[in-house]
Parts: sequence; structure tokens; C-alpha cells
Amino acid sequence: MDQPKIERVLRLMTLMSGNIEYTIDELADRLETSYRSIYRYIDTFKSCGFAVEKIHGNVYRLAKLSPKYPDLDKLVYFSEEEAYLVNRLIDRLDPTNALKTGLQRKLAAIYSSTSIADYIDKSSNASNVEGLSRAVREKKSVRLVNYESGHSGQVRDRFVEPFAFTTNYIDVWAYDQEDGRNKIFKISRMEEVEVLDGKPWEHEPEHERPGMDVFRMAGREEFRVRLRLSMKAKNLLVEEYPLAERDLTREADGTWILDTGICAVAGVGRFVSGLAGEIEILDGEPLRSYLREYAKLLLDI
Repeated sequence: MDQPKIERVLRLMTLMSGNIEYTIDELADRLETSYRSIYRYIDTFKSCGFAVEKIHGNVYRLAKLSPKYPDLDKLVYFSEEEAYLVNRLIDRLDPTNALKTGLQRKLAAIYSSTSIADYIDKSSNASNVEGLSRAVREKKSVRLVNYESGHSGQVRDRFVEPFAFTTNYIDVWAYDQEDGRNKIFKISRMEEVEVLDGKPWEHEPEHERPGMDVFRMAGREEFRVRLRLSMKAKNLLVEEYPLAERDLTREADGTWILDTGICAVAGVGRFVSGLAGEIEILDGEPLRSYLREYAKLLLDI
């Protein structure tokens, strides 16, 4: 983009974020350009992550989320190095975080001179999260198009009432209208989310979210486990399950103790079974029983 166009875009952003409302034609006159160009700039703002709202008629503004947010001319900008650092911080989010790619895409759209775009995964779940968020906010049912079930192994549409997200927007709690109970649905397994505007919630009193442990397992019965982890096990744990870090303490001998509540034994069981020799079970009889049965199944193969 050449210098005059850059100046025009910056002036447009200032005008659209000020206290005076301008029509598209008035903006075009002030910037000495066509109304078609103004619309193209507005589309660019939207693709870069700016919130553009239509006030009335053909009056548009760059929206502010709250009066406490600063005017556009007071916003901090990122240098190339700073933008790269912010991206690295975003990149440390859980790989299955549905919002991760959306954040990186918006950053890359503005700071395209950096290598941020190289990190962007085309299979973002951001649109599914947006659809589910609207359904939760407006209390609408949704159709999960071609949902891949890990339990049944089937791929089919599911009609549900979503009402809450889990940590990092990895899963969504929803009432399954077919089974008549609350379940967790993984957002990464949804091909598409169709909000059913003509179908509001019908089972809101039954919406209930059981507890969820650091291994992302849900259940109503909680028991505690205490595990001694090697440095290797601790690092793998935090990388795969970031929330476990809050329940870790370091010992004088360099090992780590995980003391946490467990909602379902399968999650912690699968993790421990894959790191035999790196983890010692200090407390947690349900976990020991699970591993004994798991070992028997492996030996019978």
C-alpha cells in the first residue's frame, strides 16, 4: 500500500472512531475518494479484527467495547519484534484451543511483515465458537453438522442446546435433545455449527454442568490423587494439560508433586500409563485399580 493510501486509511479510522457520525458519502468527500473505496476499507477493518457497527442508514463506526477503552489515537502499537513476541505467547496456548488461530490471524492481518502468518492453521474453529457463543447468549438450539463422536464412532448431525464452554474453549456443554442429558462436545469435531434461530431452548431447567478436572474429564464424583513426577513427566503434563500447573509443587530433590481432584479416572489413568517409571502414585486407590485393569487388558491382547 502506497503512502497516500496509508494516510487515507489512518484518517478514516480516526473519523470513524471520533464523536461525529459521518455517512459513507461524507467520508468519501473528506478523504477525496469514492464511496466504493470507503466500503472496501471497512471490509478490510473487519477482516483485521476491528468491530465495525452500523449506526443507521449508511453511517458506520469503529465500535468501542466499553467507555473505559481509549480512543484510537491513544492505542499502543506493536513493533515487529513485539508482534512476534505476542504471537509466541499466543502460540503457547493449548493446541486445541479454538480461539488460538483466530487471535493469530488477526495479528497477522495487521503485522503481515512478520513471520506470524507462518503459524496460522487454516482449520480454525473460531467460526464454530462464534456460533456457539451466540446460541448460548441468545438461548438458541444448534445443529452440530457431521459431529464425530469418540464414543460411538459415528459421524452425524446432533441437535443440542449449548449453555457453557469449558476452559480454553476446547469443548462446549450442551443438552443433547436426542439422549435427553447434558454432555460435553468437542469443538474440533464439529464440521459446522448451525444456529437454529426458530428453535429456542426447551430444557433450560435441566442444564447442569458437572465438575471438570485438569485432565479435561467431567464427572460428578471427585476423588484426589497425589503423584510424584519426574522433570520429564512434569513438563509433558504442563504442555498437554496447562491447568495442572496450579496443582504442582516442587520438591527439594527436583521431583514434582501433583495433588489434584479427579472427576473421572480415565484421563489421569491414560496419562500415567504412558509414563511408567516417570510417575509414582502416592495416593489414589481408584487410579491404582484402573491401572491394574488396564494392564490386564494390554496383556490379553
